[in-house]
Amino acid sequence: MPRNPHARIEIDAPLDRVWEVMLDTASYGEWNPFVLRADCAAPRVGEPITLHVRFANGSTATSPERITALDEPATGEDGVRRALLAYRYEGLPAKLRLVQGVRDQRLTQAPGGPTVYDTVERFSGPLVRLAGPARVEDGFRRHAQALKERAESLRA
Repeated sequence: MPRNPHARIEIDAPLDRVWEVMLDTASYGEWNPFVLRADCAAPRVGEPITLHVRFANGSTATSPERITALDEPATGEDGVRRALLAYRYEGLPAKLRLVQGVRDQRLTQAPGGPTVYDTVERFSGPLVRLAGPARVEDGFRRHAQALKERAESLRA
């Protein structure tokens, strides 16, 4: 069982386009099979974001989170473009320190290469197994595939 669910996929689209899709939380319901809705006034560090997710078995859950990082796309000295969106789980199990989680969604794009989307949830706490890391990882894979399809379909 994965303790830190993750997914990775290469996307044949510019990093900036993938980033725009990721931050367009109002449109998640149009393309995202895992996060059906993301309630967020505006993606900014410190802002709450409530995720409404559907697992592969059809069950649903609401996950209150708080944005902890929002690193806009930037090109490093190595010529690689990078961006980061991260948030922390704030549900009751987190407040009781039973299950805590921080999810990173990273984008990287080397010159002339595809955009690489990497996501991981770092779980901790005595009841992590109840959070269902395997079903979360399945959701991350479905999310990554749908993000790829959405970004690639928006070709300029």
